[in-house]
Amino acid sequence: MSPSARNLAQDLERIDGRSYPAYKDLQRRTYALARYALTFEHVQGDPFAAPSRIRIDVPSHVAGLLAAAIAHPDARRASADFLHRAVLVALSAVRKRAGSGKSGLLEIASLGQEVLERSAVYVDPDGDLRLRLTVGLPAAGRRILGRTARELLAERLPSALDRVFGQLDLAALENHVQCVEDQVALRAQLSERRLVAFLCEGSVLPRRSGVDMRPMPRAVPLELPEALRCELEAPHAGKLRGLGIPCGVTLIVGGAYHGKSTLLSVLALGVYDHVLGDGRERCVSAPDVVTVRAEDGRSVRGVDLRPFIGHLPLGRDTERFDTEDASGSTSQAASIIEALEAGAGVLLVDEDTAATNFMIRDARMRRLVPAQKEPITPYLDRVRQLWQERGVSSVLVVGGAGDYLDVADTVVQMEDYRPRDVSACARDVARQLPLGDAAPQAPGEWVAASPRVPDPRSLNPSRGRRAERVRSVKTRAIEFGEEEIDVSLLYQLVDPAQCRMIGDVLLELSRGLCDGRRSVAELLDAIDARIASEGLEALVARSFGDRARVRRFEIAAALNRLRSLRLLAPADPSLE
Repeated sequence: MSPSARNLAQDLERIDGRSYPAYKDLQRRTYALARYALTFEHVQGDPFAAPSRIRIDVPSHVAGLLAAAIAHPDARRASADFLHRAVLVALSAVRKRAGSGKSGLLEIASLGQEVLERSAVYVDPDGDLRLRLTVGLPAAGRRILGRTARELLAERLPSALDRVFGQLDLAALENHVQCVEDQVALRAQLSERRLVAFLCEGSVLPRRSGVDMRPMPRAVPLELPEALRCELEAPHAGKLRGLGIPCGVTLIVGGAYHGKSTLLSVLALGVYDHVLGDGRERCVSAPDVVTVRAEDGRSVRGVDLRPFIGHLPLGRDTERFDTEDASGSTSQAASIIEALEAGAGVLLVDEDTAATNFMIRDARMRRLVPAQKEPITPYLDRVRQLWQERGVSSVLVVGGAGDYLDVADTVVQMEDYRPRDVSACARDVARQLPLGDAAPQAPGEWVAASPRVPDPRSLNPSRGRRAERVRSVKTRAIEFGEEEIDVSLLYQLVDPAQCRMIGDVLLELSRGLCDGRRSVAELLDAIDARIASEGLEALVARSFGDRARVRRFEIAAALNRLRSLRLLAPADPSLE
């Protein structure tokens, strides 16, 4: 045991048997544990409270990372993810309850299949590491178990870290980094090739279940239709053949249970890099792909719905539309406008989760209820205008709305999880069965919305006696002060750590970043710029290791679902 480790052991034995608050003596102290440095960043006040937070610093000569593993930000993100997974395994062998409440638990944040930038493990450009763990400091009742704490922190913890850094599999690390670098490179080629997404031949798309995102055993590997086959170049894997989803309007059709929604979900999650062996690690989508759907009951604040909804009964305005309880069609229209405001370039829509009356009005219904009596302009009538005038692509899963054949550039049919290009056949069907007066047609120009400026006074994180109260419930909800933001239907939120990050961002907005002058889009730009220049810690609550990078689109979606949100005119004199 090193001298400093002995100091830690002595400090823990000194408070053995005392009441639990005596652990606070350790706060902000740093101890050298042989090859590592341990710092107590936050000490819990009770064995039943949230665990204590500790930081482990690992110098570069101990970490032993190869130059290629720290060469650029994406390599360091991949290296951090690899080490995070290794530490998770090593800690699983030493964590065990030892007393009251959370006593004895030693943990690092859990992980999914995505390689996200996280606050749990940070790799700096020189190869030094910083790990953030949680520990339940041991107690019996509310009496400190100092000797048990000594064994946990001065002996078992260093031993677990030695199993990671003493026998680091550098070849596996290199493969992990190269896998991420290939995905980044493939994604960077999409725009110049005018593709929405690329799915490599042989990829495994189906997942085990809705709650288990590992690849389904014995699933059919992806086969390629000749017409949609393309080649991209990966720096490590070389030339890769795959299914290219072109820009424009693409339909995914086919019978039920043949893989339509599975394909769409891969496009939705292709905005993230995936681990080697996931099956989707060579399936990438444009970074501005956003899934939209109907969400009955959500609030809508000041959204310009005129491209889709107008001339409501009783003269109600839709230029700055507000409601506490949106219908399916209204919520879907709002989500599209909000996504465009945040910078979305590709919209994904699944017929199963869309509002029927928002997606389509067939010939008979148009005849029965003429356009001047119907406030809703269906997506069918705007989808080509979105592409031709605004450069926004759409990919739609369509099982029963054949009218969309008239507006499609590309039609992919899924049959037994195998894609086929049926674009020519779809055009023939559309010619043979013309829609006549019911043919899709935009009713007028796309009206540009005015910037929406949030009122900072409506972002209130206080609750009861607490000045700030923010927490997340998995990927279901974010509690912000007295409000609960329902994010359960945001499919591209894949990790609870992202919800915690959104909570931190909302706090930052409430602390002055939202100033009553900047629009929603400008606030998102400011958040992105701060993270780009200073990293996650520019916005993450201090010392927390359970945060992960979240896209601007999901930040905007959470803000837009905050029921207390109010908007200002850009120059509200009350804020002068």
